[in-house]
Amino acid sequence: MKQLLIYSLICGCGFLSQSLPAQTPEELYNSLPVIEHWVLSPDKEVFHRENLYERINGAAPLFLENNFQEMTTTEYTRGDDYITIQAYRHATPEDAFGMYASERSSDMTFYEGIGGEAQGDGYGLFFFAGSMYVKMTASDETEDMKQILLNIAQSFSEKIDAEAAYPKLFASFPTEGLIPHTQTYISKNYIGHEFLNPAYTANYNYQGRKIQLFIIAGKTAENTSRILLEYFTFTKQKKEELSEGKLLIEDRYNGNIPAVWKGQYIIGAFDENGEDFAEDIYSVLQEVSLIKPAAAPVKM
Repeated sequence: MKQLLIYSLICGCGFLSQSLPAQTPEELYNSLPVIEHWVLSPDKEVFHRENLYERINGAAPLFLENNFQEMTTTEYTRGDDYITIQAYRHATPEDAFGMYASERSSDMTFYEGIGGEAQGDGYGLFFFAGSMYVKMTASDETEDMKQILLNIAQSFSEKIDAEAAYPKLFASFPTEGLIPHTQTYISKNYIGHEFLNPAYTANYNYQGRKIQLFIIAGKTAENTSRILLEYFTFTKQKKEELSEGKLLIEDRYNGNIPAVWKGQYIIGAFDENGEDFAEDIYSVLQEVSLIKPAAAPVKM
């Protein structure tokens, strides 16, 4: 595990969102492909932050937390069969990925080459691309229907963003010990603290236990310093001044959290069971400052 974090950050790199044009409902509708024997409805509905609950009710708060902006929905029909398309536009590609990741399930099948990542079961297919999170659901579960869903998703995702991928900062996370499909982006309230945001996280097998590695991206070193001061105020740990390097945050709700402050980033480890970490976790975290992340978004 001492080679766990062989990928890393350099101050000022990897946080900026991709610059992509916002897709309007009309542009999204016109990007849907023609499917033989299926009819695309000429109608579409558009929902905004104020009325999203009318369509998805109890799920709306999580979408709003992930900076949802607008949802466009329409459907394909073939006799009694139907496929419903819901395209959710978020403020940034990170937010769209974060919403997708929050609904990710290990019970589903994952598909490469559709958006940044796609997952599906017999009745649905879900992917993110650009600032969009797209949910597609079908009326029945057949191999024919599954293939149609894949065909629509492949074409639609390429029209939204042909270069869609995980947010760039995930290039800083290692592959050794990584539990597949556990990367997340949390825009607010990481581990219950409103000042810890945004957070990039991934789960790992580490010394026989599951842990979560995280990076808080504070945009600037000054802002990151303010985040840490607020955290230490919460924990009642007296800090006359802070300097970059090794830290131990004694969080009464989340256990002791080892962390390293590096420029605009806080790199740390979290155990959901509150178990303490051995001292060698710091050698793991320190390695995060060695290698610059990829300039391009990360295909997973």
